[in-house]
Amino acid sequence: MAQILVRNLDPSTVERLKIQAERNQRSLEAEVRFILEDAAEEFRRSRERAVAIADQIRRRAGPQTTDSVTLIREDRER
Repeated sequence: MAQILVRNLDPSTVERLKIQAERNQRSLEAEVRFILEDAAEEFRRSRERAVAIADQIRRRAGPQTTDSVTLIREDRER
């Protein structure tokens, strides 16, 4: 397992985290781990949603590229 050391946290932040951990019946370490894992998971879900939306837009728009051979032929026929 990896470890992370966070330096220079404001003491009030640590106190709020301790209170939150107590409310959730977790240790401070478990609370911070939960928060970090949840944030990382939300980032993954957000990215997946963005990719899905981009795919929908691409499908709706249809092909956006034209074969260069087609363009050259059209130009020659003018």
